[in-house]
Amino acid sequence: MKRTIYTDKAPEPIGPYSQAVIYAGLDELIYTSGQIPIDPKTSNITDGDISAQTRQVMENLNAVLEKAGSSFDKIIKTTVYLTDMSKFAEFNKVYETYFSKDCYPARTCVEVSALPKGAAIEIEAVACAGRIEKPKKEKL
Repeated sequence: MKRTIYTDKAPEPIGPYSQAVIYAGLDELIYTSGQIPIDPKTSNITDGDISAQTRQVMENLNAVLEKAGSSFDKIIKTTVYLTDMSKFAEFNKVYETYFSKDCYPARTCVEVSALPKGAAIEIEAVACAGRIEKPKKEKL
């Protein structure tokens, strides 16, 4: 079973996709759509360098995760898209502040030629929302 997640604390989707989808099996997994540095209050790309854009992306991702009942410490995997890999160190300084040093998620980071609305960065995540208890077997 799957359900979609929506929060007005993150940008409105600008295409045919959900902010996140939860798959409910034994574990609930959340698959977020890529978040770009849109300020949800203005619907505009955040002004500033890659650090400022990364912070906005992470805040957007946080809003979606919170709405889904999750958080950064429950992220299993992220995929990061940068339009300029020479900005990796600056991005990474901001990114790492959102995670506990003892349990960073798996990550892929790739350079792409362009992102929607001229963004310099986009991040998507897979996270756990919690554990659904298995029903206990009753003795007959």
